[in-house]
Amino acid sequence: MEATTSGITRERDGAIAILSLNRPEKRNALSLQIMRELNDALAETGGDPTVRAIVLRGEGPAFSAGHDLRELSERDAEAYRTIFEECVGLMARIVSVPQPVIAEVARVATAAGCQLVAACDLAVASSEATFATPGVRIGLFCSTPMVALSRAVGRKRAMEMLLTGENIDAQTALAWGLVNRVVPPERLREETLALARRIAGSSRNIVGIGKAAFYAQIDLDTDAAYDYTKEVMIENAQRDDAREGIAAFLERRPPVWPE
Repeated sequence: MEATTSGITRERDGAIAILSLNRPEKRNALSLQIMRELNDALAETGGDPTVRAIVLRGEGPAFSAGHDLRELSERDAEAYRTIFEECVGLMARIVSVPQPVIAEVARVATAAGCQLVAACDLAVASSEATFATPGVRIGLFCSTPMVALSRAVGRKRAMEMLLTGENIDAQTALAWGLVNRVVPPERLREETLALARRIAGSSRNIVGIGKAAFYAQIDLDTDAAYDYTKEVMIENAQRDDAREGIAAFLERRPPVWPE
């Protein structure tokens, strides 16, 4: 099944939803319209109980080249506020949907496009992919991209990318923790879907609990993180999904997850 708006293509592969940025002629630039469409698509997909994982990709020669610079030329403060608030809301949506969001990065991911990769829960990159936050070179520092980027790769590496604006290749992105794996271009779709299917084999409810707990605890101090996650596990252990999963393990059979 497939549906297309002016900028987002939606497909299904079983329990996996595939959302594609579909402005290849614009290098999938994140215009205000595209960000709104993607935010809406993520919200709708995130609320679909039949979806267990989401793949985010770009058509054409770029995953995304970042913001549409034509929209950032000679605007007033309110126009800029609208654009950057939408961008921040989009990144927050990726975190808030219960399904893991996996970036499939074939080629270029720069500026807000790099931010989009960093904001996703997981990322699979082609060996041809490159990543950069080059805003400093055009007088518009990548300040919002630095939020997700610094949390993915750490302070020193993020600062190097932000201050130089230089590209890093896929293997460097892997070593720095920006992506989870690098594969040959011809295997990118196959490997991304294989990862999504492994996730989709688990309980949707429990994956959602785990994803929410991960982001809730990540910036807490150790004691607070343990206090929080202890309560999450107590609640989780009482769920039907946990009862079924444990019983299936003990009985040496595949689990049948509650819907």
